[in-house]
Amino acid sequence: MKIRVGQGYDVHQLAAGIPFWLGGILIPHSHGAVGHSDADVLIHVICDALLGAANLRDIGYHFSDQDPQYKGIDSKVLLRRVMELVRQQGYQVSNVDATVCLQTPKINPHIPAMQRVLAEVMGVGEEDVSIKATTTEHLGFVGRQEGVAAYCVALIYRR
Repeated sequence: MKIRVGQGYDVHQLAAGIPFWLGGILIPHSHGAVGHSDADVLIHVICDALLGAANLRDIGYHFSDQDPQYKGIDSKVLLRRVMELVRQQGYQVSNVDATVCLQTPKINPHIPAMQRVLAEVMGVGEEDVSIKATTTEHLGFVGRQEGVAAYCVALIYRR
């Protein structure tokens, strides 16, 4: 059995009046993430971790922010396409483990919904999608509520 691991990291600026998409769901908040797509930082790091594990480069390589076809795109569409790429290489997802760094809003109550959505998109069990949240104790751009960051590790395998 071939086992591979990949990691992802992403950051998005927060701005007032923009919808805040995270983990494939809309989170009620006064600020949302700025980006070419819907700026779902959690899905973006999962994509990067999966692509990295399969040695398929990164999300920007496959879905350029210079390409108008991706303007405002639902990041769940990107994740579905990443899953197709990973499976084309003969790999299956064992699990993903992600951490979102955000001062506000508190996302802990939304984690089960995010796990359900992401598991469905990836075609894995909810138990295979770990999402954690942390603040930066008011330090840095996350602490000043200027942005959101996320990290992810993905484990894939091929028999």
